[in-house]
Amino acid sequence: MATSQTFPCAILVVALVVAATALAADGTTLALYNKCSHPVWPGIQPSAGKPVLARGGFRLLPNQAYSLRLPAGWSGRVWGRQDCAFDGAGRGRCATGDCGSGLYCNGAGGVPPATLVEITLGGQQDFYDVSL
Repeated sequence: MATSQTFPCAILVVALVVAATALAADGTTLALYNKCSHPVWPGIQPSAGKPVLARGGFRLLPNQAYSLRLPAGWSGRVWGRQDCAFDGAGRGRCATGDCGSGLYCNGAGGVPPATLVEITLGGQQDFYDVSL
């Protein structure tokens, strides 16, 4: 379970993810910002039939930003994993949001507790929701 210090930080990261989404005709750029004082490992899970982006996960250092290009019509989930430890081969676990497959989630979803954003890009309207 997340501690009271890390949980609000995870919410901030996801809230900034949602606020940074910008519409473009050929897709969307999602800016991920880590405003926490410790590393966060974003997890990315596409919906069925959609491509896996950024191998499904990566490390984001404190005050680091990462731009993720979402192709037109993409849908899926993004969440912050915390308190992770991985070896040189990317094997390991996270205390929150663990996807069970190491550093790169490769399409696997995260295990609660995790705050996540679900995104659906399409046509004239894009949609998102945040789950705590």
